[in-house]
Amino acid sequence: MPARLSRRSVTATALGALLCGALLHGPQATPAAAATAGPTVTVPPAGSHGFPFLAAAEDLGSYGYTESEYFLSGTATSYVKSGLWTSDGRWNVRASGTAAYKSRLLVRRPTDPAKFNGTVVVEWLNVSGQIDLSPDYWFERDELLRQGYAWVGVSAQAVGVNGGLGEIKGLKGWDPARYGSLVHPGDAFAYDIFSQAGRALRAPNGPDPLGGLPVRTLLADGESQSAGFMTTYVNAVQPVSQVYDGFMVHSNSAVAAPITGVLADTLLMPNPSRIRTDLTVPTFVVLTETDVPGAAVARQPDTASVVHWELAGTAHGDQWAYDLGQPTVEKSAGQAAPSADCAAGSAPFNDGPGHWAMNVALRHLAGWARGGPRPPSGQPLSTVLRDPATGLATGGVRLPDVTVPTRTLTGSRDTTDSGVFCGLYGARDPWNGDADAWDRHDDGDPSDPAFPPTAEPVLSRLYPTHADYVGKVRTAAQRSVDAGYLLPEDATAIVAAAQDSGVGG
Repeated sequence: MPARLSRRSVTATALGALLCGALLHGPQATPAAAATAGPTVTVPPAGSHGFPFLAAAEDLGSYGYTESEYFLSGTATSYVKSGLWTSDGRWNVRASGTAAYKSRLLVRRPTDPAKFNGTVVVEWLNVSGQIDLSPDYWFERDELLRQGYAWVGVSAQAVGVNGGLGEIKGLKGWDPARYGSLVHPGDAFAYDIFSQAGRALRAPNGPDPLGGLPVRTLLADGESQSAGFMTTYVNAVQPVSQVYDGFMVHSNSAVAAPITGVLADTLLMPNPSRIRTDLTVPTFVVLTETDVPGAAVARQPDTASVVHWELAGTAHGDQWAYDLGQPTVEKSAGQAAPSADCAAGSAPFNDGPGHWAMNVALRHLAGWARGGPRPPSGQPLSTVLRDPATGLATGGVRLPDVTVPTRTLTGSRDTTDSGVFCGLYGARDPWNGDADAWDRHDDGDPSDPAFPPTAEPVLSRLYPTHADYVGKVRTAAQRSVDAGYLLPEDATAIVAAAQDSGVGG
């Protein structure tokens, strides 16, 4: 099948822009005197809304969880390059300046201490939409809640606190009564603010954000733009700070975020920016099908401390993350919530296996960080060499959605007449005899984006009976479990969904 047409290449371009976009705002501070004390933790006022920005819309209590928010304040350090930075990621830094800051932590933790598994996932909140968002909480939510993790979202970047191009002018603009005292001196200080958040969780100076839960393992997590910052954090800051026990880098691009927090300095970053391999703590890089075209040049062999997965049939954002996250975003942002803004009549979002993969990736990383086995390696993914019969990408980590397919799942989509975020959600195309409005055998048709026309697969021929389909799903799920790419409880859910479907015959 031919390579995707040029309109689809806009996805990689848009992703690169979004990874850097929030660097456009947030003035750099004048260096201040260094502080010797650690960060101070305080409890915020109730404010005018009576709840934190990004408070969960779902009933966390029904899962045995509680949500709370804390302010974190102190003096943060900025860094600059020391010596030559190359693509191997072994980057040295020196302190450049200091500035006062005050930001916030959003905490979700088990109510019953006995259910806490000892691991805290600390997510660098994403601000591509010009407000704080928690994409990896949504991707990993099932694993987080069922296994007793604590999750902490950190408002690390200036846009989240001070505001940017969006209608909501940051936390301070959303609720001045609650957040008016916050101070963010600029993204050059974001790395150390994130370090201080981790330190405060281990040894709080003030109220304990974790309510006394004993921390065994502290994992740092960032998705999309935040993954670009996480790449730089791993390579340049972790060797200095020694705060985190492991890193999840989800959907980064080939070039890491600048250490200075200045957009123009992205041009001075090594291209590609690979993960350094000499750390004593592990880094797990997970890419979706959307990310691979813009990140493939940064591929590197897996080592004892770095593992890299590329997920077939997945998207940078998808239906799962949207459905789970959008009610929470709208609870806080209302009509100002970021929108995918896809053209009317275009294919629906990808609803593939991204969340299943992130569940198992998180469990792997947590065990690995505690001295357990390294996760299995994954094969490289090709988004150009696609199966001509199904439209599915070849290679990569392949879960039952793509090994026993019922629809085309892609990480790219036609973005004609759509907003910039639309391209990040990929697409799905049910196999129903080309009956959908987008089944035109052109760039808007996920299963067949180019002439000559190829008919969609016929499900009744692929799976002559329902039992045949369910049996193939069960076999594929077990193979994925055995290979280390799927959790047993998620395999059970996948087989149950197949049993409840009408596929086959």
